[in-house]
Amino acid sequence: MKLKTLLLAGLFIQIAFAQDFEKVKPQDLRSSVDFLSSDVLKGREIATQGELVAAQFIRSKFIEAGIKPYFNTYFDTFESTRFKGVNVVGFIEGSDPELKDEIVLLGAHYDHIGLGPKVKNDSIANGANDNASGTAAVLAIANRLARLGTNKRSVIVALFSGEEKGLLGSKALAKKIKAQNIDLYTMLNFEMIGVPFIDRDYEIFLTGYELSNLGGKLNTYTNSAMVGISDVAKKYNLFKRSDNYSFYKEFKVPSHTISSCDLTNFDFYHHVDDEIDQLDFVFMATTINKLIPGILQICNTDSKEIQMYETN
Repeated sequence: MKLKTLLLAGLFIQIAFAQDFEKVKPQDLRSSVDFLSSDVLKGREIATQGELVAAQFIRSKFIEAGIKPYFNTYFDTFESTRFKGVNVVGFIEGSDPELKDEIVLLGAHYDHIGLGPKVKNDSIANGANDNASGTAAVLAIANRLARLGTNKRSVIVALFSGEEKGLLGSKALAKKIKAQNIDLYTMLNFEMIGVPFIDRDYEIFLTGYELSNLGGKLNTYTNSAMVGISDVAKKYNLFKRSDNYSFYKEFKVPSHTISSCDLTNFDFYHHVDDEIDQLDFVFMATTINKLIPGILQICNTDSKEIQMYETN
């Protein structure tokens, strides 16, 4: 009985501490999205000056939060047959002597398509929702994790280039860290989380929800029902169409994309009207603040509770 009481007390303290962080503010998210989706960056297409400026902005946010580079520098360049791009990769070392060798990877792509068909003399596809929103979310979450310093497992924070050209940046990084033989526990990718659903009983969906227990565990860890299944995402197999899939292919561990947009609730995918005024920053901040304790639990459980389901 005494042991049970101690265990329950420890769990209560852990949950309370996980929720004791400075909440992400809507204006902070708006500030990041405003910069990333400004006309000055001209749509952040891979291998352009605008994308480089975005990468430099991301690097400055890492430095501000005290996030160290994962490699020798924050910029990790890669080349494909057509493009040379740069991923921005940071590292938050785990606090547990043993668990710190297990890696949780948080990611989002920061590139976009550059220019699009002109609408009312505007041809710059600024990509506020796709994917300045996901980039801003990852930067905010990583900032809180770094400042708390309570993650037992280590965290790689990666912002990818070249997603719009075929997941180029995430493919390159996944292969590179696979060659290092790292122990990747799980990968969470953030994609288009700036617009809420209006007719669902959940706030966000997980691509490939049915492939692992991550969705259910996130709901348990956050004491909510915030993560659901999108039939649209399943129909179009969105699990294979974002950067999470690069890590699943290499590591065969739970690797999923978190999103609040399956294109039924957003009319401006790859459109010049994907602008900042389309986004709901109160929704974004509320969602991120609910997720952070769940992400901390992923980082801190004694065993690897997130598992792929067996397939025939």
